[in-house]
This record gives sequence, C-alpha cells and structure tokens, in this order.
Amino acid sequence: METAPTEREMEILKVLWAIEEGSVRDVHARLEPSSGLHFNTIQTQLRIMDDKGLVAHRRQGRSFLYRPLRTREEVSSRFLHKVYDGSVNELMLNMLSSEKLSDKELSELEALIVEARQKKGRTRKGRK
Repeated sequence: METAPTEREMEILKVLWAIEEGSVRDVHARLEPSSGLHFNTIQTQLRIMDDKGLVAHRRQGRSFLYRPLRTREEVSSRFLHKVYDGSVNELMLNMLSSEKLSDKELSELEALIVEARQKKGRTRKGRK
C-alpha cells in the first residue's frame, strides 16, 4: 500500500527534490527559516518517511544522506487520482474557480497549454 505524504512530509520532499540528496542538517538548514522546525523533528520525520518508503538513506561517515523515492510527478499524479479520480479537467476547473489568478498567470497557463499541444503533435508525428 502506497502512503500519501503528509503536509510536513511534502515540505521535506520539496527540499529533497531541490537538492536531490542531503543530510538532516541540509534539510533543516533549508526548512528552519520558514518553518521553525527543530533539527530533531526533521530527523524523526525523515526516519518515518524512510519507514513509509517515501525516502531512502545511505550512511556517509556518521551521517545519513536521504534522497526521495517518489518524484514530484508521481506524488502529483497520485493526488490527481485520489482527489479528482484522475480528471485533469476537474482539477483545472477547481483551481481556476478557487484561485484569484492574475492576467499574467492566465497567460502563462495558456502558453503551457499551447506548448503541451505542440509536444503532443510532435510525438504523434514521430510515431507515424
């Protein structure tokens, strides 16, 4: 059974996705200014995440180095399927109606959609 990350685990995963691998000290240095989490809290949380299969560790000297076992894409896909039954349309409609998006953000979304269509078109042409 795959376990979904908690909110705190997501914070730690975001750090590990950014740095790819790091010690408790590395994660703490990035999280502490914004979260105020103590070193021991992060250490305990990483052990729990290791038990849950969200991260793995290896020993380097006296420290453990942690790395994520789930990609950002895997976690977001699981969220999409769990909350929206896999419907990207439902997700986007919900986000567009609940968030106050600026004209700039809407333009950026439109550009991303155009880019996705172009990539999809290139993929189809490459298969023929």
